[in-house]
Amino acid sequence: MKLSRTVLYALQATLQLAETNAKEPTPCSKLAANGSMPERFLLQILRSLVTHGILQSTRGVEGGYTLIKPPEDVSLLEIIEAIDGPIGGQFPANGGLDERSLERLTSALDDVTSSARQKLHAVKLSQIIEGRASDTAPHLSQAARSAETELAS
Repeated sequence: MKLSRTVLYALQATLQLAETNAKEPTPCSKLAANGSMPERFLLQILRSLVTHGILQSTRGVEGGYTLIKPPEDVSLLEIIEAIDGPIGGQFPANGGLDERSLERLTSALDDVTSSARQKLHAVKLSQIIEGRASDTAPHLSQAARSAETELAS
């Protein structure tokens, strides 16, 4: 799965906030400096995470960002979809394929998308911090292999 730079920065920033689990807001400048991310770009990302209910923004000298929910309640799926929108997509009406082939392709990709969404929803920020996220990796690899098999047939 290829993630956009924007999503990677969002994940990096939310993980920083989850690791500190601070009740005090963390300024964008600190998140950017700690993660070697461009501050102005990160600010746009953080605003999107606020809009989607993942972060809370506090204004002022002591302002910054905090997670709204505990790290064990924030999934990778929430963060990814807050930035890039829903995982999956629509295919062109025809796409140059006959109807039966298009139905098979759509079905296979829908299955893969559903599996990926489930796995990403299952991985919480707390698991990544604690090093338990790798427990889900075999399932993701299996889903990828299944997708390759279905697409080949």
